Amino acid sequence: MKILDHFEEWAMSLMLLAMTTLAFMQVVRRYMFSTGYPWTLEVTMICFACMIFLGISYGVRVGAHIGVDALVNLMSPVTRRYVSILAVVLSLVYVSFILAGSWTYVSKMMEVGIEFDDLPLERWKVLIVMPIGYAMVALRFAQLLWALLTGSATSLRLADEAADALKMKVEEAKS
Repeated sequence: MKILDHFEEWAMSLMLLAMTTLAFMQVVRRYMFSTGYPWTLEVTMICFACMIFLGISYGVRVGAHIGVDALVNLMSPVTRRYVSILAVVLSLVYVSFILAGSWTYVSKMMEVGIEFDDLPLERWKVLIVMPIGYAMVALRFAQLLWALLTGSATSLRLADEAADALKMKVEEAKS
């Protein structure tokens, strides 16, 4: 799984680099040379979409998604674990619906064969990132479910924004 972890991180980094570089080049060409690339917006949009769908699974892996866990944190560790298992199972059900819907959508786009306006590329070849991204999310939730079932995790990993804000405030006060 380390290969997949590194793939997510590298792909998102490359997409962000590509978006930034393209936007910078477009600004320079427009304002200094009164020209530009007609395909820049579409390529930036493609990079952004890829970054989002890979970022969803990355967020599940590192526990970066926010959640309302005030009530769950009041529960005993055993109850918290069972509630977490239920939440992950429900998340897997939801992701499976979205995965099936995105696959249907991509299949329809493949049949229709619509291309981008400024790129000689069929849209489905880019939209395939949706079912791939959701399949990766399902894999991440399955990994989390396994960790909960085997006891290597006791609850969901969620971002704790209150703790992060307090930590930042303490660091500000120190400096």
